[in-house]
Amino acid sequence: MMEEKGDTSAYGASLAGGGFNFNKFIRQPQTIVRLLSWVFAIVVFACITTEGYINPYHSAEAKCIFNQNDSACHYAVGIGVIAFLACVGFLVLDVYVPFMSNAQERKYAVLADLGFSGVWTFLWFVCFCLLASQWDRTRDIGGIPQDAARATVAFSFFSIATWGILTYFALGRFRRGVNEVTIPTYTEPQPDHHTPYPPTYAPTSYNPTTYTPTTYTAYPSNVAEVHQQPPFTPNLQPQGDGGYQPPNY
Repeated sequence: MMEEKGDTSAYGASLAGGGFNFNKFIRQPQTIVRLLSWVFAIVVFACITTEGYINPYHSAEAKCIFNQNDSACHYAVGIGVIAFLACVGFLVLDVYVPFMSNAQERKYAVLADLGFSGVWTFLWFVCFCLLASQWDRTRDIGGIPQDAARATVAFSFFSIATWGILTYFALGRFRRGVNEVTIPTYTEPQPDHHTPYPPTYAPTSYNPTTYTPTTYTAYPSNVAEVHQQPPFTPNLQPQGDGGYQPPNY
């Protein structure tokens, strides 16, 4: 796989920023198996396109060497060409994955590899069964390039193994990615043991003193006022002549 022990990785590749190491990439098992799948696909469709059709004695039209079943040849060529292009595409994707900083994008790339490899493992199995069955039913093998026919059947079988291994590698990368990429969850902060009490709780031994308000006796309203304004009395001062002189205010 692409990651080294101790490196922080996601979905089978180191996190972005580490650069691309060609020697490490070309020596990893996934790249080697993908290159083998690429070569096997070339052998299958090349053998059929170059030597897979012959002209029977009684017909001027070229027929497939596998029991003159053109559908078998067309199927093998189609599977081989698509597998060839897919290997090139996934090799480029393997180079680009370490530069993806988004773990969700890496997940989609790994899922695409997993889905395609699984489907093509099954399609190569169907191709091998079809070609082997039609070759076994071929009776007139005169003028047929038998080596090309046997190579097509054999490399179809080898492709089942290589694409199955690629499926296993992609499944392993997906499982590791699910375990490596975790969603952070909120955790309650630990209380500070250096303070005498937690910041949000009052001490259990705290017992506040209850306040008892002072009461006073109500003042009686029916008691007459002791201090009253004295009544007004004029100050009469006698005059020297005995007459009355009004007060001087």
